[in-house]
Formats: sequence, structure tokens, C-alpha cells
Amino acid sequence: MSDLRIAGTVNDSIVDGDGIRFTIFTQGCPHNCEGCHNPQTHDFNGGTVADTDELLEKIKENPLLDGVTFSGGEPFCQAHELAVLGKKIKSLGLNITTYTGYTFEELYTNRDKNHWGELLAVTDILIDGRFILALKDWTIKFRGSSNQRYIDCQESLKEGRAVETEP
Repeated sequence: MSDLRIAGTVNDSIVDGDGIRFTIFTQGCPHNCEGCHNPQTHDFNGGTVADTDELLEKIKENPLLDGVTFSGGEPFCQAHELAVLGKKIKSLGLNITTYTGYTFEELYTNRDKNHWGELLAVTDILIDGRFILALKDWTIKFRGSSNQRYIDCQESLKEGRAVETEP
């Protein structure tokens, strides 16, 4: 059991990654991107505290899920809690997509700090980069602005560089 500060969840999302997903919106974000889709998630004291075991039970209840998405807010601000939950999710045979305002390079370089490496280790797809309003693009899947990348996280960790893929 671990506590996670969240803004909310969506049980059957088709817009937060490939397939049918259970999405956890973390609470708290240091980036404050102009035009952010979820500005209500920025306040680190907002949202509610959720028990990760209870979240896992909700995930188990849906047999149609392809995976779980960690969104935000900024998931890497609660990397350890999400990594522990992520290991349990992976044991169910589900994949994990993680959205972040950090770049893969920032996370990889600092993977030994703040448990970032733990969360990267359970992430299958990493969608990285801050949302930039001037680069907003409705035509790219699962991203808000054209600077954001859709990254095969496990291959990237093996190669030590961002390996982009397509949804």
C-alpha cells in the first residue's frame, strides 16, 4: 500500500495511448505549460490522496484494458509510488504509457535521482516534452504539440538514447 496524490482517473480512455486504457492523472506539476490541457493538476496540494492498492483493484476489474497510462500533472514527481504500482500492473500483463513534461534525455541523465529510473524501468511508451502552445498539432496521435515524442522507453534505456516509434 502506498499513497498517490491524484487529480482523478478515467476507466476506459482511448485518447491517452494505444488501445483501451485506465488513466491515472497525477496531481502536481512544476512545468506550468501555457495552454496545458490539465491546468487543474498543477497545484501540488490539490487533488485527492488515493491508495495504490485500491487503484490496482479498479484496474483488475476491467478485463478490456490494454494498459495503464500515467498522466498529469507530472508523473515523475511521484516516480517511486508509480514505479511500485507499475510493477504490479506489469505483472497483470498490461503495458504502461507515461506522459511527462521532461525530455527523455533529462530523465535518463538524472535517472538515479528522485526514483526517475524506477519509473522509466516500468514504462513501455514515454511521451515526452513540455506542451508548447505555438506547436499545438491536432493531427498527431496522443500528443498535444509537435515537439513531443512517442518513445519506446525500454529500447531507449538499452541504447541510452531516445528511440522514437509510432503509435
